[in-house]
Amino acid sequence: MPTRFRVWGQYGLFTRPEMKVEKVSYDIITPSAARGICDAIFWHPGLRWVIDRIIVCNPIRFTSVRRNEVKAVVNSRAARTVMEGRGNGSLYIATPNEIQQRASLLLRDVSYVIEAHFEMTDKAAPSDNPGKFQDIMTRRIRKGQAYHQPCMGCREFPAHFAPCETLPPCPEELRGRRDLGYMLYDMDYSDPQDIRPLFFRAVLEDGVLTVPPRDSKEVIGSSSKPSSPTTRPWPPGGNCPSLAGRR
Repeated sequence: MPTRFRVWGQYGLFTRPEMKVEKVSYDIITPSAARGICDAIFWHPGLRWVIDRIIVCNPIRFTSVRRNEVKAVVNSRAARTVMEGRGNGSLYIATPNEIQQRASLLLRDVSYVIEAHFEMTDKAAPSDNPGKFQDIMTRRIRKGQAYHQPCMGCREFPAHFAPCETLPPCPEELRGRRDLGYMLYDMDYSDPQDIRPLFFRAVLEDGVLTVPPRDSKEVIGSSSKPSSPTTRPWPPGGNCPSLAGRR
């Protein structure tokens, strides 16, 4: 059953994974980030969100900012040692010693319309049905309810959302065909020991990105079936945590 709503924010950062140090955003929101917003609004083990289309409402504008980041992470081996009581190490990063300023190329004044549908999974209870889930999602969008704050790729950039009754006009500069190159489609969680990224060729047609089905030949990186929600980390969709820079 289709769901359509509008999301917008002051900034967005959907980082290209090929950029290792300083973050550079894709031109528009990625399908995985859009799915993460859907999960933030309404997640249930009995459904799986599938993004159908992303409509770009504002012209694509970039801005560069410098942000304080840290240049190190806590070592997992040291963390395990401390947790097991076998060492005197510490589980923190001394910010004054590790802080580093890095530039990020962000999107500004972002606004999209997300069109999505959900598929029932084998985790659905006998009392669950598509009509029930559709009503819950519609109500939560109308009331502005979410399990956690949706955001535009990073926690620093919150996303606002509202129902969308009619589609806005296409910005003049987005008319026609625009090839955005290869873009992150989603993460394949079918094997928790080998989580892989999926990619597809993103093309805007009059400001509209049509997202191909996951099992189509246009999606490259894995031939496995869609992962069960039980194999995904919580918060669902990972709209913003450690994978946020890969959205």
